[in-house]
Amino acid sequence: MFGGVGLYAQGLFFGLIDDDTLYLKGDESLRPDFEAAGSLQFAPFGMSPMAYWSAPAEALDEPDLMVEWARRSIAVAAARKTRKAR
Repeated sequence: MFGGVGLYAQGLFFGLIDDDTLYLKGDESLRPDFEAAGSLQFAPFGMSPMAYWSAPAEALDEPDLMVEWARRSIAVAAARKTRKAR
């Protein structure tokens, strides 16, 4: 699908690495937090933005903070999977 690396946890696709940038899955509930952190939406090849956001810069050097962001992204992926299963 793309030349990046997919990140999975508990069988859920919650993030990706593309062009040396870590992106985490988000939804409308996380959008304000990603925007406040200065994150950008993933828009490969100039296409429409996807539901992935660049990891907040401050989290890249703070493992505990990155774990929290990853957990939130995993929760979004789990909720999305539940909605699709209905």
